[in-house]
Amino acid sequence: MSNYDIGYVNCSLCEKCIDACPFDAIAVVDGKIKMNSACKACGICVDSCPEGLITPVKDQRASVDKSQYTDVLVFAEQIEGEVHPVTYELMGKGRELANKIDQELHVILLGHNLMDQTDEILAHGADKIYVYNQKALHHFDVQAYARAFEDCVEKTKPTIILIGATPVGRSLAPRISTRFKTGLTADCTILDVRENTDLVQTRPAFGGNIMARILTTRTRPQMATMRYKVMEPAAKVDNPTGEIINFSVPEAELETRSNFISITKKPEVESIEDADKIIAVGRGIREEKDLEMIKELADLIGAKIGTTRPLIEKGWTGHHQQIGLSGRSVRPELIITLGISGAVQFVAGMKSSEHIFAVNSDPEASIFNVAHYGMVGDLYNIVPKLIEKIKNGENVFKKIEKEAVAI
Repeated sequence: MSNYDIGYVNCSLCEKCIDACPFDAIAVVDGKIKMNSACKACGICVDSCPEGLITPVKDQRASVDKSQYTDVLVFAEQIEGEVHPVTYELMGKGRELANKIDQELHVILLGHNLMDQTDEILAHGADKIYVYNQKALHHFDVQAYARAFEDCVEKTKPTIILIGATPVGRSLAPRISTRFKTGLTADCTILDVRENTDLVQTRPAFGGNIMARILTTRTRPQMATMRYKVMEPAAKVDNPTGEIINFSVPEAELETRSNFISITKKPEVESIEDADKIIAVGRGIREEKDLEMIKELADLIGAKIGTTRPLIEKGWTGHHQQIGLSGRSVRPELIITLGISGAVQFVAGMKSSEHIFAVNSDPEASIFNVAHYGMVGDLYNIVPKLIEKIKNGENVFKKIEKEAVAI
C-alpha cells in the first residue's frame, strides 16, 4: 500500500517528483507515476509536485484511550538472584520520565526467592515493585517470563515499559510488544516524554548515519530498550517508601516445552563495559604489532583496550573489545581515543564517558566534537612520549589537561 494518493488524471508526467526522491522510490510505470517499497514517506515528493497532485494517505487506524494507561514500568533483570545493573540505569531514566508526566515509577521482578533484591530496588526509589516469586521463573525461560510479564501489563496498564538491551531483554521485549500489538524501539540512546504521555524515542538508523525519532501515538504500552552504560543510574533514596505487590500466574500457564536439566556457564570474557579507564584505538594503528605499544600504555595506567570495527575485521582484536552500535556501550571515568575519527557508530557507544581525551592527526576529525580534551598529532609520536613520562614517575595527565586543547 502506497503512502500517498496521486491525481493521475491531471498528472503531466513532469517527473519532478522522480528527480526529487532521494530513495529512488518513484518511477513511471505504464504511463503513470508509481511508488515502490523503497518509499520512506518523507514527504519530499509532496513538496516537489508543482500541481499539488501528491497527497498523503489519511491514516484511519483507531487509537487507544491513553487515559487508561499510567505510570512507567521497568523490567528488573536478574540472573541467579543478581540484579543486572542496567536495571538501576533504567530506573534513573524511568524516574525522570515519570516525574515529567506526574506519574509513578514501577518495577517488575520475575524469579524465585527474591526478597533480597526487592530491598535494593526500593532503595533506588521505586514506588511499587510487582513481584512474581514462582519456582517456574527461577531460570530464564522466555515463554514463561513473557506470560508473567503479560499478566502484569494486563493488571497494571503502564503507559511506558523500559527493558535493558541485554540478551535477556532483547529476547523478551519483542514477545511482549507482539502480545499487545504495540510498538517497540530497540537500542534507544535518548528518551523523552510529552505532556500527553507520548514517548519520544531516539535511536541511530541507517547504519548510524542519522538519528531517528520514533513515537508510538496510537497504541499502549509504549516500549523501548536501552543499552547498559548509556544512562545515569538512579540515586539511592534516604527513606524508601515504595510498596511491594505480590502477583502470580497459575503454574499451568508457566509450563513450557523446555526443561532445565543443567546449566553450564560460558567462560568469562574480560569486559570493557565495567572498566574505569579505556584506551580505544582505530584506523590510526598501522600494523598489528603496534598494538603492543598501546598495551604497554594501558598496563601503565590500569586501562583496558577497546577498538573500532575495522580492527576487528582485520582480525587484530576481538569482538568483545568493540565499542559502538554493533559492540559495547561504555561509560568509564577516562577514555583515551587514539587514531579514531569519531564516526557516529563509535561515538554512540562512548559519548557518556566522564572524561574523553582524543588524539588524532586530523584537526577536523569528528571525535573532537565530543571530546573534553583533544590533541592534534601523530599517535606514534605522542604515545611513546606518554609511556616514557609515566615510567619516569611524571603526572602526565595533569600536564595533558593544561597543554591539551580544551574542547
